[in-house]
Amino acid sequence: MGDPKKKKSKFTTPKVPYDTEALMSELKLLGSYGLRNKRELWRIRTQLSTIRRRARDQLSLTMAEREISEKALITKLSKQGLMSPNGRLEDVLRLSVEDLLERRLQTIIFRKGLAKSLFQARQLIAHGHISIRGRKVLSPSYNVEIDDEPQIDYTPSSPYNNKDHPLRQDMATYLAAGGPRD
Repeated sequence: MGDPKKKKSKFTTPKVPYDTEALMSELKLLGSYGLRNKRELWRIRTQLSTIRRRARDQLSLTMAEREISEKALITKLSKQGLMSPNGRLEDVLRLSVEDLLERRLQTIIFRKGLAKSLFQARQLIAHGHISIRGRKVLSPSYNVEIDDEPQIDYTPSSPYNNKDHPLRQDMATYLAAGGPRD
């Protein structure tokens, strides 16, 4: 079973550690999505490879065996906002790391205009100023489902919940001037 004190790693590292091209693409993703370190990116890549492996395994089954598990996988991914409800397994294989990174709470806070930058969005989440359905969320890597996306707002106990707060007024002028830049 394993020692409970020794946690299993949730990510796999790159096979070639000093590939310049891979390092530069990782750094670009880190900066464009406001990730803290490469472990966060590696965890997302591992999640993606697990999803794609499940889809490939299902594609190798016969049609009778495949129907139930295929529907379950597509329903799960459509709830997460990664694909449409009438998608196919071939669409699952086209998913990319960017698709998963776009569903993170940190990215959605920035895209909704609740923060000026991805780094400010991360800070607001970590300091407990963001809630989903009235429940405080402290993890910037939280995967937001489609149903929860409209329910994202400042927590009721946060000073930013007040519309007259200087940050909120500053954000209003910022959004009027052109909004978040991608």
